[in-house]
Amino acid sequence: MTNPPGVLISAPSSGTGKTTVMLGLLRALTEDGLTVQPFKSGPDYIDPAFHRAAAGRASFNLDSWAMNEDLVGAIAAQAAGADIVVAEGSMGLFDGVAKPGELGHGSSAETALRMGWPVVLVLDVGGQAQSAAATALGFRMYNPDLPFAGVILNRCASPRHERLTRLGMERAGLPVLGVLPRRGDLTLPERHLGLIQAVEHPDLESAIAGYAAFLREHVDLEAIKRAASSGPMGPSSAALPRPPAQRIALARDAAFSFTYPHLLEGWRAAGAELLPFSPLADEAPSPDADLVWLPGGYPELHAGRLAAAETFMSGLRKHAETKPVHGECGGYMALGEALIDKDGVRHRMAGLLGLVTSYEKRKFHLGYRKAHLEAPMPGHAAGAVLRGHEFHYSTILEQPDAPLARVLDAEGADVPETGSVRGHVSGTFFHLIAEATS
Repeated sequence: MTNPPGVLISAPSSGTGKTTVMLGLLRALTEDGLTVQPFKSGPDYIDPAFHRAAAGRASFNLDSWAMNEDLVGAIAAQAAGADIVVAEGSMGLFDGVAKPGELGHGSSAETALRMGWPVVLVLDVGGQAQSAAATALGFRMYNPDLPFAGVILNRCASPRHERLTRLGMERAGLPVLGVLPRRGDLTLPERHLGLIQAVEHPDLESAIAGYAAFLREHVDLEAIKRAASSGPMGPSSAALPRPPAQRIALARDAAFSFTYPHLLEGWRAAGAELLPFSPLADEAPSPDADLVWLPGGYPELHAGRLAAAETFMSGLRKHAETKPVHGECGGYMALGEALIDKDGVRHRMAGLLGLVTSYEKRKFHLGYRKAHLEAPMPGHAAGAVLRGHEFHYSTILEQPDAPLARVLDAEGADVPETGSVRGHVSGTFFHLIAEATS
């Protein structure tokens, strides 16, 4: 049995327009009556929500550094029943870390090769013509085993520019699947962690419909469908992560929204009950929940409202007296003593941990993390090894509690963001992807 045929949308680097192409392609194919399964290669927290809005179907991350073979297969099996898969790469096609993880270095090329999805390479051809073919040919030949569908030429300035660029592609023997003229309005709003969240877009539906119309006019959708291919079907969903509790109160709003979709899918598939609540709306977690889970997000943008959310804070503190609470990144920050915003204003948080973080003193933290737990956290015993990803700008000013784990980066170097544990409360700056098998 095989997965539905698919393609992977990638590029030589970030900022070339692949997300716009991805969203337009998802919607255009869906409008044509196809059931389209989106995926995201790599540890991205934001794109899957945009994918879901465009395709009407949940999108999942696939990660060759953090995930083992069984988990990758179980996530790929979520495409069952779809007519076609469209996956989006991250960064440049071959970009990854220096030392391999569970299956590889975390590159989009590894995902495409493992899943049998031909690559559609989106090239920004601004400022060049025939020379763009040399770039594309280099990507095509860097790994000759990688399936390759062709190229989409983005930001083409004129018909003459298109003719010259096509000449180079023809000489290199590379199929041109589409040519997109320059359009300044075809960009998504961004902030410090990349794109804004899908729920924050002022008119997301209109934007996606516009991308679809644009691609339908300038891209050969039939050629992309013909190029789609895939490899063998993976194992059942039984390999998805198990839930850390039966009844899980899950914070869900603009301040707390970053949880990997495969985790939630695994929790639901195993029979756990997810009980969403909104701290920004001053809602308390369900009093009969077994666990409160605060995902990452943007609490630094809403620190004043969170500090004033007395119902939320008191409910959280009451739960923590007898039952576990866990926070990831933004959720971890909200569990701390205080959060200092970009203007230097100090906001009191839940005080369940001694953590004090500052967004005023910003420092970029980005990368895979391997955590050796020194204390238990929900769903994982002390001694377990977890794989995850960290991406934030906040700086720790105080961290007086016991460390939750020894945390290493992808090259094996210790990082100071060890997480914290106090009583029933734990938190990490990394977002959990999977328990490690190596």
